[in-house]
Amino acid sequence: MLKELINKLLWHPDYNSEDYTINYLHRGAENDEKSVPLKDIVIEDSFLVFDETHIPFHRILEIVNTKTGEIIYKKR
Repeated sequence: MLKELINKLLWHPDYNSEDYTINYLHRGAENDEKSVPLKDIVIEDSFLVFDETHIPFHRILEIVNTKTGEIIYKKR
């Protein structure tokens, strides 16, 4: 379900990937959390890839529309 949502935000013509940010669990970072612009990621199997960083889907905390502040996805 999360992978499908990210693909929709990346590729569906009704959405602009530049409007979204993914916040994910990154131990050792401030508040154990980092953010990455959705437009800068690539999906490979069960990971999001950003530069050389592989982020497993289970570490995604939320997806936020940066223009509206709306949280599109939030991990339970």
